[in-house]
Amino acid sequence: MTHKLPELKYAKDALAPHISAETLDYHHGKHHNAYVTNLNNLIVGTEYEDKSLEEIIKSAPAGGIFNNAAQVWNHTFYFNGISPNGGGKPTGELAKAIDKAFGSFEDFKSKFSTSAATNFGSGWTWLVKDSDGSVSIHNTSNADTTITCDKSIPVLTIDVWEHAYYVDKRNARPSYIESWWNLVDWEEANKNFIA
Repeated sequence: MTHKLPELKYAKDALAPHISAETLDYHHGKHHNAYVTNLNNLIVGTEYEDKSLEEIIKSAPAGGIFNNAAQVWNHTFYFNGISPNGGGKPTGELAKAIDKAFGSFEDFKSKFSTSAATNFGSGWTWLVKDSDGSVSIHNTSNADTTITCDKSIPVLTIDVWEHAYYVDKRNARPSYIESWWNLVDWEEANKNFIA
């Protein structure tokens, strides 16, 4: 099975001024694409050659195959979770779950932003639906992903690797996080929550 770079569901300049076309050229066109290319090269002749991305992630040991597969999946999930028509607040069942877990959307946003800003090094910050139906915030490092945990379902994520924001924000991760909130696709997040 050959894995392919998923196309963005928006034009490269559509996320400006929050995320520039130049950032997407690097982040999607070079970094995300490199993970796809590396994965395809690494799985040739292995037991993972005919497996889906999720099957690889859930069965490969730590190392190159896992790292590249997880980064393909994480990035695809991230890019699908933002939109030029995003921002605002969640609605429906997800809004209720966030209010129940965090007290209010504003408290959730503050806690999520702090978690993302203080996630040490490179990684991801996630909102996940736990097995009891509640939501919680999780940080993962490097290529780690929440889909390896059978007890949680990813709802939304922010990429806090420097390649996600360095062109636009230099080293100011909190500024990138604040801009990202203007792009969160709550309709997509709600679909992930109720799936």
